[in-house]
This record gives sequence, C-alpha cells and structure tokens, in this order.
Amino acid sequence: MIAGAGPGDPELVTFKTIRFLQKADVILTDRLVSPEILEAFANPKAEIIYVGKQCRRGASTPQSTINQLMVQFAQTGKLVVRLKGGDVSIFSNILDELQVLVEHNISYEIIPGVSAALGAAAYAGIPLTARGHSNAVRFLTYYKSDVFGADYWKELAGTEDTLVLYMSSETLEAVVTNLATNNISEEKLIAVIEQATTPFQKVHVSTFSDYEENLKGKDFISPSLVIIGKVVGLHEQFGWITNSESNESYFGQLSAAIKNLVTTQKESAYAGRA
Repeated sequence: MIAGAGPGDPELVTFKTIRFLQKADVILTDRLVSPEILEAFANPKAEIIYVGKQCRRGASTPQSTINQLMVQFAQTGKLVVRLKGGDVSIFSNILDELQVLVEHNISYEIIPGVSAALGAAAYAGIPLTARGHSNAVRFLTYYKSDVFGADYWKELAGTEDTLVLYMSSETLEAVVTNLATNNISEEKLIAVIEQATTPFQKVHVSTFSDYEENLKGKDFISPSLVIIGKVVGLHEQFGWITNSESNESYFGQLSAAIKNLVTTQKESAYAGRA
C-alpha cells in the first residue's frame, strides 16, 4: 500500500489508511508523518522503518534504498505500507516506487491523503479559490534556480491563479525577486505557513513591497508552504488559529517507545539486506 498520512493533524488521516496501518507487517514511514498516527494506529507487531528525506538539511534515505526495502519485504509475503506525508501523488517519488513494484510484479494500492496545500490553506483560513480573488490554483516547487525560465516567471507574475509552492521556503527570496521583477500586482500577497495543521503552526503574511522587512532572512521550520495570490488577503478575516509561540519541530516528537522501535527495526532491516 502506498498511503497518504495527511499534512500533520492526525485527525486528517483517512479511515482506509488507518485500516491498513492496523494490519501492516511493515511500515516504511516518511519524515513528515504525524508521530501520533504511528502511536495510535500502527500494528503493535509491525516493523516501523524510518525512510525520511530532508532535501538540503539532515540525513536522507536514498530512493533506491526505499525501493529495495519495499521489494524485499513484499517478496517475503508481508503487508507493506509505504506511508507518505500529505498526499501520495503531489511532489512525492511515487513514480519511482510504482515502477519498481511493477518491475517486480508486486501488487499494490494507492490511498490518497489530504495534501499539504489543502491542509495549510484550510488551517490558515485562506480559500485557494474564491469568487473575485482566484478561479484556479497552481501547485509548484522551486528548489533550485533552473526550474523556471524567464517566460514562465512572467506568466506566473501575471496570472490570477493562486500559486502554492512546496519545498520553496528556502528559495523564497528568489521567488519574490523574480515575481517582483515581472511586476506582480501589489494586490497579491505572500503567506508562508510553517508546520501547517500541527500545534506549532505559524502563518506569516507580507506584501511584496514589505517582503524585506517582514520575511527576508527568516529561517522557517520545515515543512513550510508558500501561498501567493489575492486569496492570501482573506487570512486576516478568516484565519481561525492563533500562531504558535513555540519553535519546536512537530515532526521530531516521536514518543520514546515509537522512536526506539523505529531505530531498532531500521537497523534490523538493513542488517537483513547485508
């Protein structure tokens, strides 16, 4: 099973994902999965193996290793749940995983989850589409400088679509510079949402002209999502959660019991492949 765990709030996980977690023999879990989901719903007898990725920070599990683990356990007849944060089909490596499963003739199901964009927007009180503000949404990521060309930046600056950027808080300055250079309207605002849907959620809002004063140089806690557009202005009226005063990382809060199990089982799994 390739299953989405939602963006953070454990109550946003689907019944179907819970059902398979309760039956799983092996759970290969991403970094951005609520620890409460594992604590509450994982089969007590399951092997929980941490296979998180963290882009430019911290240790990451190579995709090739994740693929090998999926195949290794499935071929021994175990029920494997590959648990991903958010939704499985948006900015994840699901294609690599599907290809390796098909290559080894392993059956699978895909279980969707609440994407980070939907969770962050809802918990920030920012409708992604709204009459008079935006009729469409674009999901993007800008993690390196050669992702978009000059013509595309011009189009993004001029569109009335809401822009949602995953994994782009560290490159936010380049995003703002490119859009401002292409004369993006001052009616459009920037929101950076840290740790959306968790108890540590924070929403930072700025105009483009005040970006340097309000947001430039800030070190946002991962995961952080960026929303740009007229709809961001609705946060002031409809935001329903007060910003957390904590600087803790929600996704580093595994209980001692689960953390010990994850460590033990990961070492055991790798030893088994040696």
